Amino acid sequence: MKVCVLYASASRESEKIKAIAKSLAEGVSSQGHQVDIIDMNLDMGKKVSFYDYLIFGTEANTFWGGKIPTTVSQFLRSAGEVSGIRCMGFVSKGGLRSMKTLQALMKTMEHEGLFLKKSEIVTKPDYARAIGKHLQI
Repeated sequence: MKVCVLYASASRESEKIKAIAKSLAEGVSSQGHQVDIIDMNLDMGKKVSFYDYLIFGTEANTFWGGKIPTTVSQFLRSAGEVSGIRCMGFVSKGGLRSMKTLQALMKTMEHEGLFLKKSEIVTKPDYARAIGKHLQI
């Protein structure tokens, strides 16, 4: 299957979400799937409607959490027809309210019609790799 891992960092200097996305992609590809990685901050307007499974990841905008970067919703609006595609959402652990941040991401994804199968708060790249290896796609 064709899988795409998309991530958006809250700031340009953040490497944590990028490392988690790459580790998650490694785990998924170990199952035999073809995996692409897209940085939503850099590839705005890229069409992702031809993928079988999408994995979206981001981090909180602020220390208090609860809000995701506006890049995520802007990317989804311009990503083509994604309604009905199965997906997963994850946020990197940071700030005080990681669950609230995850809920904001899930709400944005569901608003575009994505079929959310799994959501996760990911702390480290090793944990992301383990999630990818066991993800039911």
